[in-house]
Amino acid sequence: MSDSDDKLVRPQPTEQTPEQGPLARYAGAQPPAPEWFDRAIATPARTGYASCEGARIHYRSWGDPSKPGLLMVHGNGAHAHWWDFVAPYMTADHHVVAMTFSGMGDSDWRNSYTMDLFASEQLAVCEASGLFANETRPIIVAHSFGGFVTVLTGAEYGDRFEGVVIVDSPINPPDRHVDRPPTKRGGKVYPTLEAALARFRLAPPQTCDNHYILDYIARHSLRRRPLPDGSGEGWSWKFDPDIWRHFDVRRPSQDLLRETRCRIALFKGAESVLWDNDVADYMRDLLNRQVPFIEIPEARHHIMLDQPLAFVAALRTLLQEWRYSAPLRPRWAGETG
Repeated sequence: MSDSDDKLVRPQPTEQTPEQGPLARYAGAQPPAPEWFDRAIATPARTGYASCEGARIHYRSWGDPSKPGLLMVHGNGAHAHWWDFVAPYMTADHHVVAMTFSGMGDSDWRNSYTMDLFASEQLAVCEASGLFANETRPIIVAHSFGGFVTVLTGAEYGDRFEGVVIVDSPINPPDRHVDRPPTKRGGKVYPTLEAALARFRLAPPQTCDNHYILDYIARHSLRRRPLPDGSGEGWSWKFDPDIWRHFDVRRPSQDLLRETRCRIALFKGAESVLWDNDVADYMRDLLNRQVPFIEIPEARHHIMLDQPLAFVAALRTLLQEWRYSAPLRPRWAGETG
């Protein structure tokens, strides 16, 4: 634990209503955090914005820009700060950049959103941050919804990347029904920061014992907004509540996954509710069982929240192996040998 832990409030657990999340028990105070986490989030980061189709796309970067690039991509409704406690542990070998899709976090909102547009935002951030300026092609590490976008990016623009790491983004067999995200969520203005933090929950629903991580990302997920009654300012979630209205949320097809034009690796949480053995076997078969398939024990869908250091260790190992080995799969569809 950090030296500052004894300065933090350690409230006793209290009963929660179904509407409350795990942070409600802290009544707006920060949960105690371990030293490694405090050290990571204290690591200096640079903030920048890329321009893409009329919107400013927020990103954060760490490390030496002369090193090979690593682009870290968040999931649905999240933002670049989800990687603040992971990115500093990757800078020994990489220039690390974490981006925020439009309609989320500190990026601009749009009138409409598409998968192709999100893929273009990835390219724009790579250009603006200098990841494409390095003689070594960058690697994308993408979680959840970001993984689905990255499968498209790997198929359409994979010749510009060394590889993609897809983190708990299952592509289901064609006979599996996949629920669409709600067409509208969020938008409520809470009267206090404490009230807003108390409502923070992960989607899909899951427990996470690392409340200090939940608190950190929740605080970066909120912004000040006028209260509906005009009596002052409250707090609201940063994401566009209408982002999924008229948005095509198709999962990447099996063809896109097969046509990935760079190296690919798959991560899954051992306890993720989005997977079963049939889905895992289906994805392995799509890739001819020729790519790393890495399962993180005691992790649910949000792997880097549940087991952050195990995730860092596994990712470091994978990237070192890629650095010194040749891929089994061809770089693009149709290539042999």
